[in-house]
Amino acid sequence: MVTVRFMPAKKDPRIDAYIAEAAPFARPILQHLRKLIHQACPETEEAMKWSNPFFMYQGKILCFTAAFKGHLALGFWGPAMKKLLEADGHEKDGRGLLGKITSLQDLPPDKVLIRYIQAARKFHDAGLSVQPKSRPKPALPVPADLAAALKRSSKAAAAWADFSPSCRREYIEWITEAKRPETRETRLLTTIEWVAEGKKRNWKYENC
Repeated sequence: MVTVRFMPAKKDPRIDAYIAEAAPFARPILQHLRKLIHQACPETEEAMKWSNPFFMYQGKILCFTAAFKGHLALGFWGPAMKKLLEADGHEKDGRGLLGKITSLQDLPPDKVLIRYIQAARKFHDAGLSVQPKSRPKPALPVPADLAAALKRSSKAAAAWADFSPSCRREYIEWITEAKRPETRETRLLTTIEWVAEGKKRNWKYENC
């Protein structure tokens, strides 16, 4: 005789609170989806990310839900799941979503949802749940006027040499996108000033 052991669901009380505070139409949907997810993948662990319920498998995102005023969203993670949903006619916007859900009737049948959840788990096991890294953009050539300005400022030239290709690209694109000569000259002068101080193009808004 074989004894089947069921793993206790690893639930997050914050999701209980999320469901309780959701719009009335969304509560039964959230509860149903939560139950199905744990049924299809008993190893699921719950978490709150970006203020929404997320369901994790081996430390990675399996799927997520999000309740809004008029609809609810169920989404899956990773390019392999997006391709599967697209093949089934659900995925249309490239974000791994099943569309706007306003009632239990809007959901695919339970057996289909379970198949999706189990497929997401298999994709995780196969290492197909992570978006492939895009190739880095090739370095842009330094415009002649910027090259000449850097030669006139040894401090700016030294800082420029230490910048990453992406940081250099931001300055080069900013300068070359100027539509008027006066604007280009102003941006060029500003570039030399900021680079000499070791500042990146968007230093006001980010720490890079």
